Amino acid sequence: MAGDTVRAAVVQLLADDDTPRNIARAGELVQAAAVSGAQVVVLPEKWNWWGPAARTAEGAEGLDGRSLTAARAWARELGVALVAGSILEAIGGGSRAYNTSVAIAPDGRDVAIYRKVHLFDVTVEGREYRESATVEPGEALATAALAGLRVGLSVCYDLRFPELYRHLVASGATALAVPANFTVPTGESHWEVLLRARAIEDQCFVLAAGQCGQHATGEGAYGHSMIVDPWGRVLAQVPDGEGFACADLDLGEQRRVREGLPALGHRRLP
Repeated sequence: MAGDTVRAAVVQLLADDDTPRNIARAGELVQAAAVSGAQVVVLPEKWNWWGPAARTAEGAEGLDGRSLTAARAWARELGVALVAGSILEAIGGGSRAYNTSVAIAPDGRDVAIYRKVHLFDVTVEGREYRESATVEPGEALATAALAGLRVGLSVCYDLRFPELYRHLVASGATALAVPANFTVPTGESHWEVLLRARAIEDQCFVLAAGQCGQHATGEGAYGHSMIVDPWGRVLAQVPDGEGFACADLDLGEQRRVREGLPALGHRRLP
């Protein structure tokens, strides 16, 4: 891969409450992406466990738990940088958790940890979601140096808050990771529009990895994981179902976009 190009991949899968199965499936897809040349791989939100909110404690793990331990091993063995989507991070053995994304270097080191700031407390087509009932919000943003990119970390509902991404760009982000599990109704109307908007306004690559299909809990996951360039073009997208998509990120083209249309430097309001 040329020095000014980074090959990235987004993984799409459907998780359930069988953590060993989810870990095995995610590992297969990360390996397939690496075989396709990916240097950076992004997993979806809660890729290792998905179940009813009332069972959050059952799905939660420490940062040294089996899911992230497996992810660090994939990074080392495959020589890839990995944004390990998000997991439910246990808080002191209680019934509450953080929704936590960890960026892992190719040597298996954690290089950034981000706990989801914006929690999904909404009603969609008559169905109520109250993430805050079991999840604590994070307080700080994070970026990670991965394979020549500065990746800003976020999770799912964060996508609706452009100021979060502007802060990440102010911290040097050149790519934005968006692990997610968008609902079908919101995904059909908003997912691609919001991803492309974040890419255009921040002149960043966007690496959006989602869950797909019907969860056993009844929620539908929209899928349509994609990679978007700083001009807002969709470079690659996962078809329906589980899989992955790869694209080459041209950092030279990103610099040309930022120099030719220097909107980031024209901002006047705080």
